[in-house]
Order: sequence, then C-alpha cells, then structure tokens
Amino acid sequence: MSTSTVSPLSSLSPELKAALQERVEHRLWDIIKANIATRYGTSAASLSLFHQVIADKDVKEDPTVIIDFRRDVPLTDYDSYSPFIAKFFGHPLKQSELENLLAPGLPSFIAVSSSTSGNKPNHILKYPRRWTTVTYSRHLHLSDSAKTAFMYCFAYRELLEILGEDGEVMMKIPVCIGSGGGIRNTMNWSVETDDIRMGTIMPGHISPWATGFITHHRSFLLIHALFALSEPTLEIVMTPFLTFFVDLILYVQEEWDVLLTSIRDGVIPDIDHIEHVRTYLQVKFQANPQRAEELQIVGPPLTCPGWAHHIWPSFKTLACICSGTFATVMPKARSVLGPNILIQNPGYGCTECAVGKRLNANDTETFFLDTADVVEFLDTSEALIHDNILQAWDLQPGRYYQPVATTQDGLWRYLIDDIIQVTGFDPRNGSPTFKFYGRKNLAIRFPYAAITEAHLISVVQAIDTENILKVQEFTTVLDQCEIPQTVGFFLEIIGDIGPSAKLARQKAFEALVTTNEDHRYALDTGRIGLPTVRIVRPGTFAEYRLWRGESMKTGVGQVKVPVVMLNEGQQQWIVERVVTEL
Repeated sequence: MSTSTVSPLSSLSPELKAALQERVEHRLWDIIKANIATRYGTSAASLSLFHQVIADKDVKEDPTVIIDFRRDVPLTDYDSYSPFIAKFFGHPLKQSELENLLAPGLPSFIAVSSSTSGNKPNHILKYPRRWTTVTYSRHLHLSDSAKTAFMYCFAYRELLEILGEDGEVMMKIPVCIGSGGGIRNTMNWSVETDDIRMGTIMPGHISPWATGFITHHRSFLLIHALFALSEPTLEIVMTPFLTFFVDLILYVQEEWDVLLTSIRDGVIPDIDHIEHVRTYLQVKFQANPQRAEELQIVGPPLTCPGWAHHIWPSFKTLACICSGTFATVMPKARSVLGPNILIQNPGYGCTECAVGKRLNANDTETFFLDTADVVEFLDTSEALIHDNILQAWDLQPGRYYQPVATTQDGLWRYLIDDIIQVTGFDPRNGSPTFKFYGRKNLAIRFPYAAITEAHLISVVQAIDTENILKVQEFTTVLDQCEIPQTVGFFLEIIGDIGPSAKLARQKAFEALVTTNEDHRYALDTGRIGLPTVRIVRPGTFAEYRLWRGESMKTGVGQVKVPVVMLNEGQQQWIVERVVTEL
C-alpha cells in the first residue's frame, strides 16, 4: 500500500506551534517531576541554582518550573554524571546505594557508547521507560508478521548483580550496547529469561534467539546469513548499519560453498566463536537439499546484478541506519539488492537518546523530531552557552544546530556531539524536520579552518565517478607524512581505478575549496598540500570492523568506521593495508 509523501513546511502556523509547544512542555514537566528528587537531582552543583529558585514551589502542581528550568539549568556534559555512574562499577553493588541515582529506581541496562574516535567508551544509565514513542515500538514489531532476518546483538559485556540488605541478588543489570538494551526494554526481553529463549525463534524471525549472543563480527554475520539463505520467503532484513549488510554479502561471497554444503546437509558449519550457542542453532537448522540446489543455480552474490531478488523473491525491505557516512556503501548495497527492494532508515539517535524518525519511507536522509525525551537546540554559529538554547519552534530551515537532551534517564541539558541541519517542519504535528550533518568531534582541524564530516563526504562524492574511481567506503586522517600537512583519504573502491584517476587529488582539493575558500589561500601560501588519496585492499573496512570489535571488546552492532581516524593505532592499521597511492 502506497503512502503519501510528507513535504516539510518552511514555517509553523500558530496552531502547529502551539501544539508543538504544548507537547514539549508537558513532557519536560513530567521529566522534571520524576527526576528532581533523585540523588543527582538533589546534589548536583549544576542544579543548585534551579533548586534555590523552586524551593518554595510544588513542582508537581506548578508549571512555572518549566520557565525556571529554561532560565537556570546550564548545559551539562558527561563529567557531571560520571561520579554517579561509576558507583555501578565498584563493589559491593548495594541496592540502597544505587537506587534513584539519576532517575527513579534502578536502570534496566547500562549502555556503552561506540567510542568511534578511539576514546574510551562512556556509560549511560538507561532506566525503564515511563513513556516511549509509538513509532519505535512499531518499527520493531514489523518483524512480527513478516519473515525477518533480525540481526541485532543481545550479548552483554558484564552482568551486574545488585545486592539487597541481606546480600541476596535483587536484580541483574546488563552492560551492553544501546541498540541491544533498547530492544530488550521495548520487547520486554529480560536477561533473567535469556536461557529460556536461547533455542526459540521469536515471532516473525528466521533464526534462533541464540544468534544474538555471537559477539564475533564475522561469525555473527555468517550465521545470520546461513539462516537467511535457508529461508526462501525472507521479506525483511533488519540490521544496525548498512555497512553490516555489505559485510554480510562479502562474507557470503567468500564462504559460498561452505554455506551451501551446510544447507544441503543440515549441519551448522565449523565457524569460530559460536561454540557457546552451537547446540541451540543446530536444533533449529534442518537439511534442505532443494534450497541448496536453488542457491547453486543462482550463484554467489557478485555473480549477477540484483542478486538478492533472485535469492529471495519476497524480499521487500532492508531496514538499517544508512545516512551520513553509511550512505557511501549505498551503491554496493543497491547493486546486490536491485532497484525494487526498499532501503529504509528507521531513524536518528545516539546512545543518550532517540531523536527522530524517518519522514518518508523512501527518504533515507530526512527525519522529523520524534522522541520520548526533550530535545532543545544550539545554533552552531553562536556560542555554546545555555542562554543561547533554542526550542523546537524557534528553529530556522537551512541552519545548523547541536541537540541538547533532557531525558527520562536523568540527563539535564546534555550536549549531544552531533550537528543537524533543519529542513522545515512536519505539517502533521509541527515537529522540526532535519538531516544529520555530522559528528562535531570528528573533524580535521587546521589553524585556519576545520574540515567537518559533511565536508569530507562532499569531497568523496566529488571524486566518486566512473572516470576516477567508485568509492565503496572511506576514512580520513590528518596526513603529516608530507610537508605541508594535508587531508589524507583512504578509500576502498569498487572495481579498478578509472582513466582519470590521476585527477583525484586535484578534484578532491577543488571540492574542499567549495566548502571554504580559505583552503585555496592555504595551498597558495604553503600551509596545506593537495589531499592525498590512497587505495586500500578489498575488504579492508569489513576487516576493520572485525579488528576493532575484537580489540575493544565492543558488541556486534556498535563498530563503525570513523570518518576521521584520530587514534594513532587506527591510523597505523589502515596505512598497512594500502595497495595504491594516487
């Protein structure tokens, strides 16, 4: 069934503005009422002025506390919360000392950030949702009525045992990636009942629950691929990132004969890192010689365009994050999927909070504000101080903003390290519509200018042509191997370099100049060199996700290739895989 396209408005009508303001302020008041009496709420230095102002007010009855909040609560960062979060990583873990730290009660899980830039990950306490967005729950339940490859990781790094007064275990709290913990919360999949589910195939899914406990990237994808290939009526693939689907295709290409033999014989193949779940997988895996023959006739993924449709005639949707840098693998994914399978971006968010949902089904770049928390905004052209915070109804299309989150989980005006570009307002409810622009901390900085994630993507798009080279994935560094220093691009390409590849460095520089004319002056005065362009061997970025996951002990579903590699170890790793320098 087709749905109409939603076109953003350039401004808000008085009615839409009033409705938006009412929704936001009602949610903010609910969060204040719930979290002001927590240990952070009553003791944090950042909230001391706010407490003084509302001392004589009944917070649960007086809505003017919203005005006080906006005037007197400053911006906060992770350092403000880390002493409270650290209590969960000491011993013993007493319930009486851990309850009501940031929000009422105990967290249901502790989310681990992805540490893409190479820094140590942050931990964010995630409490049971008192209210949530209908759209997120609806997205997850897509798999209930369709044959779905549900490729998310539910394993955890640690399982914290919270003790009561007499020393008995009162609760177990997993420390895990945000996507896995969030799905557990929404679907009510407790760690206490994991053993019961291990051999179960959940409604609509095609593989046992145990597949979500494989923590090795390659093994995780190969086992999901095995069950997907075995199911001819597959309709939906749900995975964290588009790069995961491309990695899966690469691994299927490499292990095609092994996978077909397994399907023909009904025996889970000898793949490393699955021994702890092999029994559960084998029970649900049956021999299917007919299916193996069907697959043999079609051949592995790279044998024909639109391969996925030949393998799965009912395949209709790939749901994954595919905007920003993840969009660089879109051509590769599309060559495997063909033109008719929908690639759908479920939304935009971060470890701290969900922010938006896709505006239109066939638009992977544009979202509308849709959150169970409260998001305010800072114009990136202004000073990042709380006096400059804007509300959702104050935003202007075309301008760039940094989100500021106040959450059910106890964050107060927490500055999110992303930049978005507002494109308008949703005519259905007045919510701002926007595109993700880039990570603020992932930039290459020169004394005269910063080159942002969005700038780097535009450079790659400029050289991504048939005559120069077709880019599959990329990363960058501040290249100080040459004098003067410059931007260094590491590219994994599709096929061979084109006849005009020698123009790549100049084209890259011209694209940089379109983002900031100062680059031309810097080149002319010897402050910067032409960008360097190096080609890495095929499969490098899939190998990076595997290496990074193992070295950081990061959960499957969390490993991303950074747009800018700031970590020296990462830089050395990528340099070792260069095969050509243009």
